[in-house]
Amino acid sequence: METHKLEVRLGKALEFVKPKTEGARGRGRRPTVSPALENYLCVIYILEREEGGPLIAATVAERVGVTAATMTETLRRLVQEGCVALDKRKRISLTPKGREIAESVMRRHGLVERLLTDVLGLDWSKVHEEAHRLEHVISPEVEERLARFLKYPATCPHGNPIPGRQRTTLRKSLPLHQVGAGQEVLLERITEDAEQDSRLLQHLDESGLRPGRRFRVAEVAPWLGTITLDTGAQRLSLGIAAARKIWVSPIGSASAGRRGQRA
Repeated sequence: METHKLEVRLGKALEFVKPKTEGARGRGRRPTVSPALENYLCVIYILEREEGGPLIAATVAERVGVTAATMTETLRRLVQEGCVALDKRKRISLTPKGREIAESVMRRHGLVERLLTDVLGLDWSKVHEEAHRLEHVISPEVEERLARFLKYPATCPHGNPIPGRQRTTLRKSLPLHQVGAGQEVLLERITEDAEQDSRLLQHLDESGLRPGRRFRVAEVAPWLGTITLDTGAQRLSLGIAAARKIWVSPIGSASAGRRGQRA
């Protein structure tokens, strides 16, 4: 996984320049902030979905890959823009405006990933980076036409829900490292964080492990830090760290060893 995390692309100094709005009031206008702030909102949105509940600044800073000082300044700007709220314990949560912006960016990102894989045939290990370059510049009109052209896909190629299309199985899934030996599972999604790990995605692709694939957990060896999978055609091992980024739904009545929904 690359160290730039969710591609906030910070230099020595972070300049917050609010982009121009998309014209006069009327059709197609949406709330806007700078692309740098959009990236932070997306990180918070993803962490809220994966971690649950309000977040602390350190968690966001770690995922983005910035210092505490940079995170403090960014939070000040996000609060000033009305995109996040801080409670008495300084925990972070998105406001309706912040959530709308984050969902809009995530929606464009997912649609572009679908276009690149389903139409242009780009390898799924490369589309996250390409989609990140395009997600901030797509207009509402192009976004809607793209969604219509793609027949309103529910998920990105990695299985993560595209905002606006709820996927009920997401609430029932759990990270692979929490599944017990002998359990058959359905691969639901690869986490947003893992989408940036091109080597992991290439390994999963070469092993035939994509969303929608069924396989059995053959062995869990925490003392070795590995989990062994049986796809029917082959057996392969993954590190526990990688298994945390793969979310699955148990199939059948075997014990899944569930210990909660958090990764």
